[in-house]
Amino acid sequence: MTIWLAKVFGTGFGTGYAPVASGTVGSLLAAAMYWFIPNFARTDILLSVSLVMFAVGVWSGGVLEDLYGHDPREATIDELVGQWLALAFLPKTWLTLLLSVALFRLFDITKPEPANKFQKLPRGWGVMMDDVVAGVYANLAVQLIYLLMPQWK
Repeated sequence: MTIWLAKVFGTGFGTGYAPVASGTVGSLLAAAMYWFIPNFARTDILLSVSLVMFAVGVWSGGVLEDLYGHDPREATIDELVGQWLALAFLPKTWLTLLLSVALFRLFDITKPEPANKFQKLPRGWGVMMDDVVAGVYANLAVQLIYLLMPQWK
């Protein structure tokens, strides 16, 4: 039962089993949840769910590492949390959604410091923390775009 729960949550509800681009599939699920679930985009709800899923991700990420190795591609709960952080405090628009997904994926793949250092943390901490940092980077980048181009909001 424990391994099954870790797989359900740790794989981002199965997105980690996508044959290609599992991280992108996880990010797209997070974006769809943000867009289509009523009230999910409210910052208080988004941050609360992110916090709970972060804790679940640290645990399930460690279990998935035992099964599949260090920071396995199957672990995509980190993409959900990172994507939600990339969307927090921003207006709910299609442009915000597109920018945040694109920038989150860019920062998650390239892992500019200190995201790369966080990935080296042990077990589920490393699985989760690099994506948290990538989500913050993406959020700040979208905030900057809107600051420079307020008509885009």
